[in-house]
Amino acid sequence: MGNVTRVMLLVIIILFASNHQTFAAHQSDRSYYEEKGDVVWEIKTKHKMVALTFDDGPDTRCTNTILDLLAEHNASATFFVVGNRVEEAPEVAKRIIKEGNEIANHTNTHPNLSTLSQSELDKEIKDAEQAIFNVTGARPNLFRPPLGLYNDEIVHNIRENDYIAVMWSWHQDTYDWRNPGVEAIVNKVLKNITNGDIILFHDYGGDRSQTVKALAIILPELQKKGYQFVTVSELLKEDKKFQVPLMEIQ
Repeated sequence: MGNVTRVMLLVIIILFASNHQTFAAHQSDRSYYEEKGDVVWEIKTKHKMVALTFDDGPDTRCTNTILDLLAEHNASATFFVVGNRVEEAPEVAKRIIKEGNEIANHTNTHPNLSTLSQSELDKEIKDAEQAIFNVTGARPNLFRPPLGLYNDEIVHNIRENDYIAVMWSWHQDTYDWRNPGVEAIVNKVLKNITNGDIILFHDYGGDRSQTVKALAIILPELQKKGYQFVTVSELLKEDKKFQVPLMEIQ
């Protein structure tokens, strides 16, 4: 192999690597992201308010049932939707918005972001954003990474796309996707509840009947304790470092 050929091969390898660089990178500790206002896990509030969040939908059966329960209890929630599922269940996505809930970005196909290049992550975010807008007329400004995976580069890319990354309170991960039992889900929420919690549920991904049954218990119980159910964007208003505009709807 000649010197010129070797140089050309090296250039090709470098270009390929730079275009396919994934996010196997440094992850700062939680306080670093919170202080910058780039990622939120919960908001410490004086008032009794919490944000219910639902991942991975919409689903024509489960999401509709959850929306029925929310309406019954005059509660709002934030739905982190997957773009291709919005296209499969457009009427449900529209209903989320119509009934005063918030819709947020959870990528277009629900990939592991740590395996993606920057351009691939950009596409996941933008494709989901476009799918949501095409169906609902809403442009979300909140993003939750699938599987809760993040690092410095992922968070930076989320911000570059004009989103705030939303996680969930570590003590309010219901693990409902594991189907641990209705009582386990209820106890996880009620026994750990604090002002400003962001609570994680799922409305897609197998049998979510335990989630629905648990929610039917959790909603009235928390209301008895004086809690108000708000969207994540409404919750973020309680902390000045999170400058989040309301979701745009056309």
